[in-house]
Amino acid sequence: MVPRISLSARTERRQQILDAAWRCASHKGFRAMSVDEICAEAGMSKGAFYGYFESKQALLLALLAEDAETLDRIVERLEAESVRSVDRLRRFVRAMLERGDDPARVQVRADLWAEMLTDRAVRERFTATVRHRRTVLRAWIERAIADGEVVDIPANAFAAVLLALGDGLGLHAGLDPTGFRWANIRKAVGTMLERLAGHD
Repeated sequence: MVPRISLSARTERRQQILDAAWRCASHKGFRAMSVDEICAEAGMSKGAFYGYFESKQALLLALLAEDAETLDRIVERLEAESVRSVDRLRRFVRAMLERGDDPARVQVRADLWAEMLTDRAVRERFTATVRHRRTVLRAWIERAIADGEVVDIPANAFAAVLLALGDGLGLHAGLDPTGFRWANIRKAVGTMLERLAGHD
């Protein structure tokens, strides 16, 4: 009889595969890396891999979910803080742009956009995630406008612009890693938000 693995051990081994996939992605991108390479990096067999993920595409969805959960935790933390809505927006944008310093996540997000063109499951998962974030950001912007913290702008459109900044810059970084410096991007976006708040 094959011994059963505890839930905590299974969770740990699954995370081991995810961490190995992020490391592999930082070197050559998700689309180019193989399951064999991920298994070698994780130090486990191919059979063990398929015990947790039925396909490489399933692994991509798991990486997407993990990445989304990280940003969603930031959103939840900011929502709970007693700060002005405009400061909440600034902190969200700063946190979103800081994720650009991780080459593995930048690469996987770029690969994700490529997968969305042909894979309905990936597209639907990503669409739901973006829709939720846009709704939260729109509410923050509407509160900031109502409280006179920023100029009157279309809240939903501006929420979409902020989210597109993160995704679009990630795609550009994947195409040309030397095209810009993330520190300068953060400074430029920070200045833009200051202007919207009416600060000279």
